[in-house]
Amino acid sequence: MFTNDPQNPSLGLTISGKVEKFVTVSPNVVRLFGPAGTPIKATVQIIPEKKYPFRITEVKAKDGSNINFKLQEEKKSQIVRYALTVENKKTEKGRYHDIVYLKTDNRLKPQIKVNVYGNINEIKPKGNT
Repeated sequence: MFTNDPQNPSLGLTISGKVEKFVTVSPNVVRLFGPAGTPIKATVQIIPEKKYPFRITEVKAKDGSNINFKLQEEKKSQIVRYALTVENKKTEKGRYHDIVYLKTDNRLKPQIKVNVYGNINEIKPKGNT
């Protein structure tokens, strides 16, 4: 921090506090890598912390042109968790990035973002090594 005091033109400021986990997203990034024309998908587990329960009320992609996605709610005893499955739909070689937005009913964190990275390779011809 800078001041107009000639004796103390700058001061250090330390802020500390406890950061609490709201949700576990595992893995925290979706990577869809593989050859074109083959099924490529990944599943992400979304687990609310007991102290901050929420429900996911809506799922949408920023773009969605290269991916399909499906959210499943899983309830084990009193714990609700979610499985987000993301599947590649790009049919030719190339890379892409998208974001899946998960809207929640918790005002502390109304949206969770899951980044999706795709890297689709060419199919290698059979018989060549």
